[in-house]
Amino acid sequence: MKKIIYKISLILVFTLTLISCEDFLDREPVDYSTTGFYKSEVAIKSGLEGIYNAQYIVIVYAFRPAQYILDYFTGLSVERTENTTIGAGGALNPANTTVQQWWKANYLTISRANSLLSGAEPYYEELGGKTQQYIAEAKVLRAYAYYNLISTYGDVPFFKAPVTVDEFTAPKTSKVEIIDFLLTELDEAALNLPWTASERGRVDQAVALGLKARIALLGGSLNYGGKGTEYFRISAAAANAVIGKRKLAAKFDDLFTISGQTKADVRDEMLWELMYSDKGVTKYHWIAFGQVSRNYGQTGLHPTQMLADTYECIDGKRIDESPLYNVKKPSENRDPRFKSTLWMHGDTVTASTLGGGPNIKFVLEVFNPSTMFYSYSKQTWAAATNADINSAAAWASFANAGLGLVLKKFATEANEAVRTNTTNFPIMRYAEVLLTYAEAKIELGELDASVYEAINQVRNRAGMPDVSTDRIGSQNKMRQLVRRERKVELIQEGLHFVDMRRWKIGDLENEGPCYGYPVALTKDSKGNITSGGYADATPDMVPNFKKSSRHDLNDIPNYDGFKDKLKKRDANRFWNEKFELWPIPQVEIDRAGLIQNEGY
Repeated sequence: MKKIIYKISLILVFTLTLISCEDFLDREPVDYSTTGFYKSEVAIKSGLEGIYNAQYIVIVYAFRPAQYILDYFTGLSVERTENTTIGAGGALNPANTTVQQWWKANYLTISRANSLLSGAEPYYEELGGKTQQYIAEAKVLRAYAYYNLISTYGDVPFFKAPVTVDEFTAPKTSKVEIIDFLLTELDEAALNLPWTASERGRVDQAVALGLKARIALLGGSLNYGGKGTEYFRISAAAANAVIGKRKLAAKFDDLFTISGQTKADVRDEMLWELMYSDKGVTKYHWIAFGQVSRNYGQTGLHPTQMLADTYECIDGKRIDESPLYNVKKPSENRDPRFKSTLWMHGDTVTASTLGGGPNIKFVLEVFNPSTMFYSYSKQTWAAATNADINSAAAWASFANAGLGLVLKKFATEANEAVRTNTTNFPIMRYAEVLLTYAEAKIELGELDASVYEAINQVRNRAGMPDVSTDRIGSQNKMRQLVRRERKVELIQEGLHFVDMRRWKIGDLENEGPCYGYPVALTKDSKGNITSGGYADATPDMVPNFKKSSRHDLNDIPNYDGFKDKLKKRDANRFWNEKFELWPIPQVEIDRAGLIQNEGY
């Protein structure tokens, strides 16, 4: 049985709910509710559980972790309604619900952490046991929340203790000042943490240093305070301190299933994960249910062709450069992570709507109103209604609202019902640490053997070849490769949301409509395709990645040469420079008098 750390004692719930959750930092003074409370190890542990509980952030969609949703605000994924994706159709504004929820949720973590850290401070000298470890964990969780805020909003209000009445209208603090504080505090916290937490779901030394590397990579990429080189060095050093202390799981697919997550090697790679459980006080999510076919799920979020076309062919070459790429069968001869992450037309899906093993198997069909279903009782295949084409909810399917692709990652668990999945969600993996180390070193121009080894570990685990010889010694080609690896390895884990901003490619990913599968040319009176689609795709239907040097560097495909043959959506998709940061929520502007981010 998984150990769950999100349970909170009733006394802690009472203590924390005395404080208003409506303001960005629970702004009522908390002295009356915390003074004298955090003077024992038991109380501090209880308070820490409240901070961990705050990591279950929900924005936009119920039962789906916010970290998972973040990548849908990039060019690699879209929501099911046209032109509503933030940054793609004008939905990004100070009154947007998501903008407000993300701000509020991260400040809830900060508020709870500040309450614990300040409340325990008078008793530091007399507290023993695991107290110092718990305090260090609280500091790591607070640093994570501030990272989320800085990477999304830029300069934000910064507090290291519960807010006093006089601080209700405190101005924003420079992100450089905040980052520098976090980097130092994470070093200090790491000293009081074990390399691997004894209880899954808790942060440890590897997480503290991995987070330090992540934060410094952000500062280096955007050259905060003109300290880009310094931050890259900090990032590389922090990541390098973790390398060798943990390891990759043997199989990529094991990372995203319940049975796989019981394995020791998967535990080693999953540095920090949101814990779910079907035991005791159950906690489940709708990640799978919200992304799969309408034949057994909701299908509310869709990957784009831009993501699919990022995966190399098995020879290590991009699809516009490899002789192995087949426009009629685009999933063949590809990086194995393609088939681990995506389903497409013609693939056989095996799933469970009841739990206890698979009970539905069918062929994904993007064109026709019927498809083949397998009967487990009769052990035969037969044609039946295809809900992705012929149902009341078909408008939202991968064929209509989507682009012919379904996200498979997190959706292959057959031992639980798709509605109540309890697969843990990774917030940080060892694979990210390896790629962060490689990227920081590449940006420093330090292309030594350790860089190639870090990337090769991630590629080889997936079944891909080593870094090609033509890339050795080339900063630009290595920059291209590590960015590609971060996309195909870490998609759906919320990291591309920040990567897109770090690399300044929001304009490229969102410069126009999204394109997808080859459309059917003709259909018969029953709606069945008679011509078109993948079967009639022609060799010229390979996207152009070289529209500009920036497109080439960042693997951004352009479909202008054959766009009239493709499924199209988000015709009004656009990017504005102001989208590099989200606006400060209007409610905080009104309450605290904060200065709005430029452009809003």
